[in-house]
Amino acid sequence: MPKIKTHKSAAKRYKLTGSGKVRYKKQGLRHILTKKSAKRKRRLRLPALLSQVEAKRVRRLLPHG
Repeated sequence: MPKIKTHKSAAKRYKLTGSGKVRYKKQGLRHILTKKSAKRKRRLRLPALLSQVEAKRVRRLLPHG
C-alpha cells in the first residue's frame, strides 16, 4: 500500500492540537493596518479553532489527522 500524501497547502495553513482540534491563523493582519484598532489587531494575532464541521473537512487533507 502506498504512503498517503499530505495536502501541502492545508499543512501550511492548519495545525492539529493534541486533542485533535484544528488551529489556524486569523485573516486580516497582512496590510491596511492603519485603519484597524490596536484591540482588533491584538485579537487577530491569536490562533483560532475551526468549527467541528470545517475541522472534519480539513482533517481529511492531513494524513495523520
